[in-house]
Amino acid sequence: MWDCCLLCAAHLAAGVFLIPYLLIALIGGIPIFFLEISLGQFMKAGSINVWNIAPLFKGLGFASMVIVFFCNTYYIMVLAWGFYYLVKSFAATLPWATCGNPWNSDECVEIFRHEDCANGTGAGNLTCDELSDKRSPVIEFWENQVLRLSQGLDFPGAINWEVTLCLLACWVLVYFCVWKGVKSTGKIVYFTATFPYVVLIILLIRGVMLPGAQDGIIYYLKPDWSKLASPQVWIDAGTQIFFSYAIGLGALTALGSYNRFNNNCYKDAIILALINSGTSFFSGFVVFSILGFMAAEQGVDIAKVAESGPGLAFIAYPRAVTLMPVAPLWAALFFFMLLLLGLDSQFVGVEGFITGILDFFPASYAFRFQREVTVAISCSVCFLIELSMVTEGGMYVFQLFDYYSASGTTLLWQAFWECVVIAWVYGADRFMDDIACMIGYRPFPWMKWCWMVLTPLVCLGIFLFNVAYYKPLIYNNTYVYPWWGEAIGWGFALSSMLCVPLTALYKLMRAKGTLAERWHHLTQPIWGLHHLEYKVPESEDCALKTLTPVSDGGAKVVILESVM
Repeated sequence: MWDCCLLCAAHLAAGVFLIPYLLIALIGGIPIFFLEISLGQFMKAGSINVWNIAPLFKGLGFASMVIVFFCNTYYIMVLAWGFYYLVKSFAATLPWATCGNPWNSDECVEIFRHEDCANGTGAGNLTCDELSDKRSPVIEFWENQVLRLSQGLDFPGAINWEVTLCLLACWVLVYFCVWKGVKSTGKIVYFTATFPYVVLIILLIRGVMLPGAQDGIIYYLKPDWSKLASPQVWIDAGTQIFFSYAIGLGALTALGSYNRFNNNCYKDAIILALINSGTSFFSGFVVFSILGFMAAEQGVDIAKVAESGPGLAFIAYPRAVTLMPVAPLWAALFFFMLLLLGLDSQFVGVEGFITGILDFFPASYAFRFQREVTVAISCSVCFLIELSMVTEGGMYVFQLFDYYSASGTTLLWQAFWECVVIAWVYGADRFMDDIACMIGYRPFPWMKWCWMVLTPLVCLGIFLFNVAYYKPLIYNNTYVYPWWGEAIGWGFALSSMLCVPLTALYKLMRAKGTLAERWHHLTQPIWGLHHLEYKVPESEDCALKTLTPVSDGGAKVVILESVM
């Protein structure tokens, strides 16, 4: 959620950022979002077995499992930090509001009003030059107390046990919400996915009443047309769409597999995509009303108070609430909302990963409490890896995961091949007929056109732009990662991207016959038993017939994925 808002600030206006954002959502995000949900519903399988529709490209399933594993590993750190801030919010005075704490340095200054030093004097009789060298207590709390930031990636340092306990608490919450499956998770998600909207409305009402809020909202909506010529705007818009829609992670196919076979996934996909993007747009009013207030209080431009990435949640907003009356209340509300939003997204990622693992193993390997044990092992492995992120060098590790493992590059690569396989290997018309078997009618041809031409071109174009405009990872605009750190990052990215070609090459080499015979054999779908209930032989032109599905007695699974 904050990524979308801060990308607007980074490009100086949401009005112009929304143009590439909506365009790419229309020709890229929504078509693939629908493709993954409908594919999961049709194949009734997780992220690996769903590609039995074209077994040669089963590497897409392995790639999505790698990506979602990385996501599950590093993403929950945001929840751990949010949980830590939530606990610290229950105090008469917020710990990041004042200097004089054990973690503060001599350079800490509580008041930053740059307009006061225009004539050479500022807060505490400091000149403007002296004030520019000072540090905010909010930043010092984040860097010195929460992160305890070291000099670099090669200085891991000690573990922060307070944050570690928060991380453990988050994993315990995730485990007990996911261990029984999607039915129990769905009941919890009804609260965790809807209550944040209540908090957002409360924060918006409070935000628009603050001085300077109007300037922030105008800044949010006012377009700067010259920015449309910048390739980075289009790259960021595409990356944001694919990440916020959870495309390429295998989570959508896993959740779609729990739907009834004749559920109207077409309508669901459109509604969910609109809710996703609408929530991001709505939250922008909340964020920029606060940023406008901060800019007015500090006497600086809005762009200077807008932090990127986790900085909005853990620097910009905590700084804003210190300037409000009853600051602990607003801090607790915000971080409680952040925790709920993050838990929703984590549920989706973990469920997608677990479904893929359980579907991959044959039924003969099943045992009692299989799901509970699998969830416990997965959560434990992720937790052990995350111990590297709660050290003094943990933020550098976190940034490596965030920048490379589930980046726009990997998701665009994944989405490109998904469209190519469904539209050109399996057949776009054939898949549209399969969807008609499920929902009773063929979707609007726009979806087919996107899968065949528009979406692959968009994915390929943004992917090439990403490669052409690649910049090495730099933390906080100051720390340059060593060569071996970058090598580890590219190892994360390639570990998923190479799954597709390597798996296809392995299957072709193991198959028998000529190359054409191997291709024909390996691109024939492997149907599940449930297809026998709904599909008649293809020679009888199944897809164009009206079928009466056999009732499975199952209730529709509502996919509620929070927008982060």
